[in-house]
Amino acid sequence: MTAARPIAVAVDARDPESLAAYWCAVLGTDVVRRWTDAHDTPYVEIGLVGEVVLLFQAVAEPTAGKNRVHLDVAAPGDQEAELGRLVGLGATVLDVAPDHPWVVLADPEGNEFCVLPAR
Repeated sequence: MTAARPIAVAVDARDPESLAAYWCAVLGTDVVRRWTDAHDTPYVEIGLVGEVVLLFQAVAEPTAGKNRVHLDVAAPGDQEAELGRLVGLGATVLDVAPDHPWVVLADPEGNEFCVLPAR
């Protein structure tokens, strides 16, 4: 029996183009595809690893409350330097817990993600 495989992590966005551009800058990647579905909902895909993409889909409402799913990213080197870079791109620091190795940030639309030390 063949198992299902992930193809995308979908992220609701009020402005898919802008949020995709932010994440392209964070992850050092590019937009790989744009399209509009039969309901005129725009989508923007950016490349991740292999065939998996981040898929930004337009929604009317803002992020409400804590995300049920979030990304964890590893700093490419110094974690503090990476946090500064991400804040400079538009992220907001939400939580710095001294007893955890990660820092919780929010992207420009309020979607939470964690930044961990380099691996």
